[in-house]
Amino acid sequence: MGYRVAILHPAGAAQGQPTRIENTRFAGVAAALREVGIEVEGAPYADKAVDDVRKQLLRVDGVLVWVNPIEQDRDRSVLNALLEDVAAAGAFVSAHPDVIRKMGTKEVLYRTRSMSWGCDTRLYPTVEALREELPRSLAAGEARVLKQDRGNGGNGVWKVELAAPAARGSTVLTPESRLRVRHAKRGSVEEEMSLGQFLQRCEPYFAGNGQLVDQVYQPRLTDGMVRCYLAGNRVAGFGEQLVNALYPVANGAGLRAAPEPGPRLYFPPTRPDFQSLKDRMEKEWLAALCHTLALDVAQLPVIWDADFLYGPKTPAGADTYVLCEINVSSVYPFPDEALAPLAATTLARLEAKL
Repeated sequence: MGYRVAILHPAGAAQGQPTRIENTRFAGVAAALREVGIEVEGAPYADKAVDDVRKQLLRVDGVLVWVNPIEQDRDRSVLNALLEDVAAAGAFVSAHPDVIRKMGTKEVLYRTRSMSWGCDTRLYPTVEALREELPRSLAAGEARVLKQDRGNGGNGVWKVELAAPAARGSTVLTPESRLRVRHAKRGSVEEEMSLGQFLQRCEPYFAGNGQLVDQVYQPRLTDGMVRCYLAGNRVAGFGEQLVNALYPVANGAGLRAAPEPGPRLYFPPTRPDFQSLKDRMEKEWLAALCHTLALDVAQLPVIWDADFLYGPKTPAGADTYVLCEINVSSVYPFPDEALAPLAATTLARLEAKL
């Protein structure tokens, strides 16, 4: 039986005009899908064209989604409703909105904090919880990183620490206590402000059932971040990048914006020094993740990634890894080596629906 898959991607300036998928950045994905016998069509998406897009998607067997609507004060409500309708009609959808809700928000860091990829992580579901618990978190004396539940590009990610050194656990914070804070959004600079001012700055993150996750800062941030790409439940490649927006400020240069991030480099899943990470992901963490989130392995997206910071080295000098984020929506770009596994996983999901 022949299958037909639509690649849902953002509509460009010529929205409403026919778009050949070969003329988009997803040409490689389309070619890989055709290699395994899947017919492919492009589906340019914009909220205002949702009715026309729905008609198109109701005629295909599967939909692979590369649309990120969470920018410029927009949200996923229209897109999610579309994808839920299409899935309910029988099409395979990756990533399904239900999976994004479980895996693709920062809350996953809190829910999986007891796994061996976890660290000291706290969840503030309300402004009141933030006001009550953040002072105790900071009083321990370690820098913290606060992250809004949904967002990208460093928006809503803050490094927060006491402005003056304090004996661990000996400080009682008040609204006047001084903090050093730095927003990870590009172009931001380190600031000093009161705890009360910072709490007020965070209030907008709780709009629309938003929340904040609080993780202890990882001192090895300067060693870079490793992105582990997966096709379903198999590691399909790696990325590596220096993500420096929250680097420590040296020589009192608090008013200087962070330098541009280093280039993201891509590697096949066979990279030798990442094999321990690959083994832990495939043999330990995936099963624990699915169990914790009540997900079936078959629900994992056909392409997704987990971002890791380096944790403390073991006594033998081996690297450990701390989960920083999971991305399941609009994951692109990714290593070329992930194209064939992506296509094979898509075909398997389509066959499983028979």
